[in-house]
Formats: sequence, structure tokens, C-alpha cells
Amino acid sequence: MTTDEATDTDTRRAVLDAAAELIASGGTAALTTRAVAAKASIQPPTLYRIFGDKRGLLDAVAQDRLARFVAEKEAHPPHPDPVEELRRGWSRYVAFGLENPDVFAIMNEIGSPLAQSPASLAGMAALRRRVEKIAQAGRLRVAEERAVALIHASAVGIVTTVLALPPDERDERMLTLARDAAIAAIVDETAASQAAGPVPHAIALRAHLDDTAALSTAEKSLLREWLERLIER
Repeated sequence: MTTDEATDTDTRRAVLDAAAELIASGGTAALTTRAVAAKASIQPPTLYRIFGDKRGLLDAVAQDRLARFVAEKEAHPPHPDPVEELRRGWSRYVAFGLENPDVFAIMNEIGSPLAQSPASLAGMAALRRRVEKIAQAGRLRVAEERAVALIHASAVGIVTTVLALPPDERDERMLTLARDAAIAAIVDETAASQAAGPVPHAIALRAHLDDTAALSTAEKSLLREWLERLIER
């Protein structure tokens, strides 16, 4: 890395930290070019050169905050019970959204390119791993892709709903109810018994397919197709 590149990296870090502080204290309305430049001790042209415009800066701040959150969340030792691990991950994501409403709004804006940012993709990959662990344990009642979508939607939805309420009308019990309802919709606690039927077992077998070397690629593909028919029956 050249001296100029190192300087740009340090400047970018200073600007992102300054912008995050301004947003935390005054919302996105407080994020003016003059305020950010002054807080980061740079000239406005430098800000435009690195981030382009205010929207570019907002997106960069949201991605940076999300990347930090995902890294911190993944640093926690996983719980031995995959369902409890999913429960805790859901709660941490919701807490992040409620504590960072402006960043959360930027992240989840419809059509935002941030949905395909490295931080967002890493967060969704972490969610898929948690759901896959439940599937491998034979405790998932719906297809993995559907479970991931439902858990993500429930977390985003409850944060959006709570943030829309006046602070004195927010009921923390809603968070627990929403989390437990979403998890109950995808987890089958009776999956170990025959009463659960073939679906949890088909989901579990599909989740383990990539781990076996006993089948060829073509055989795995055919078996996956059959399993998906059972799952979606």
C-alpha cells in the first residue's frame, strides 16, 4: 500500500466514524458536508473525492456499521442448541436495528444496492448457516430457503414496526412474541418422532448431501430433486 493509499484509508475511517457519530446524535439530517468535514478534520473536496455525494457517504456508513455488527455477532461462541443460537442471533439483529434506526433504514430501503454489499451478504450467509444447523439436526419443518426468508423478514418487520411507534407506546414484549412466532413457524420440536412425518427428515438429509462422498454429483442432484419434492409436497 502506497503512502497516498494509506492516507486515503485513514481519512475514510475518520470520515465514517465522524458520520456515524453525527447520525447517532442527530439522525441523517445532521449529516451535512460541513459538519462531517469539520468533525473529521478534512476539507469538503476530500469528502466528495472519496464518497462522491451524501448518498454515497450514507451507504458507506450503513455498510460499515453493518460489517462491524456482523463481525461482532460472529465472534460470539455458538450455542450448542442450534435453535437457541438462531434465537440469540435474531435478538441481536433486532437490538442493532433499534439502536441504529437511521442506519437500519438505509440498509433496508427497498431497491437499495446495500442488499448485495459484502456486509449484507455476510450477514445473510451467517443466517443461512444457523438455519442449516437446525436442518441438519432434523428440526426444520420448512425448506431452508423459506426459513431464512421468514426469519429475516420477521426481524426486519418487527424493527420497522416498533420504530414507527412513539417511544412511549413501544412494547418490548412484541419483540419476544414476534421472535418466538417466527421460530415456531420453522422449527418442528416433534421432528424426532414419527408423528412429524417425512418432511423434517427430508430437509435434514438434503442439508447433509454436500457432506457425503458416497454419491456422485449426478446422484446427489437426483436425490436433491426427490427430497425437494417431498419438502414442497
